[in-house]
Amino acid sequence: MHPSPGTARPHTTLGVVALPSLPPERLRAVARAADAAGLEELWLWEDCFLSGGVSTASALLASTDRLAVGIGVMPVPLRNVALAAMEVATLERMFPGRLRVGVGHGVQDWMGQVGARVDSPVTLLREHVTALRSLLAGSEVTTDGRYVRLRQVRLDWPPERPPLVGVGTGGPRSLRLSGEVADATILTGGTTPAQVASARELIDEGRAAAGRQDPHPITVYLMAATGPGATERLEREQRAWGHEPGPEGGAAGSAEEIAAAVGRWADAGADTVVLQPLTGEPDPEGFVRFVAEEVRALTP
Repeated sequence: MHPSPGTARPHTTLGVVALPSLPPERLRAVARAADAAGLEELWLWEDCFLSGGVSTASALLASTDRLAVGIGVMPVPLRNVALAAMEVATLERMFPGRLRVGVGHGVQDWMGQVGARVDSPVTLLREHVTALRSLLAGSEVTTDGRYVRLRQVRLDWPPERPPLVGVGTGGPRSLRLSGEVADATILTGGTTPAQVASARELIDEGRAAAGRQDPHPITVYLMAATGPGATERLEREQRAWGHEPGPEGGAAGSAEEIAAAVGRWADAGADTVVLQPLTGEPDPEGFVRFVAEEVRALTP
């Protein structure tokens, strides 16, 4: 959805990814730098077989005062939904309003490695998200699905205000599913503005099918590089990830150039843009300060 001519663009939340390639012992320093600089959100990935998303989020929330921490995303085949609800509820009660929750069906090769691969990842995702949202809302849940089976399960300590449950995905079926059963959607790095707009249409189809009229924010990761040789370094990163190199899938250059790129993704329908530093970024603390202090000032 593009803003009308002459109108101000809605507020765009700005975040940064703390890449899982960073050793776990580095992450608290990055989070503290982000918190001190005023960054809005710091996102974690739960990639196999790197840092655990829940344990890392807990440590970073406890190490900071106001920073929101996102887990994007927890693979649902790895977690019983009751345990996932207990973990999320605990963090939300301890750090109200500062947790961002994302779940997904996981990378299927990784799920196969750990013996958790299922025949229908989309079915599992539907059942898991539906039960998770109900549990976080304080409801008693009994369900006998293909994968999720609960009998009179209710959290003793549900959060006072459940966090939004987002689905991390990119495929058409899963995007429609996200609109139908989830509260938000998370799109991976390499997603172009045109793909954000297309995702919004598919999400809205799912929302319409379910009769939902509540807001459904979209978060998108955006590969970004600044400093000497930023464009060339970004293109190398894009190729390494199997993406077409170029400005349609990333942002490179000065704070002004990166802020302008953030605006393009926001105009396409992203509510939150999370800048993803390049793998091997030598100064992650400096990157979060750059985003919070320089790019933020130029982003509506």
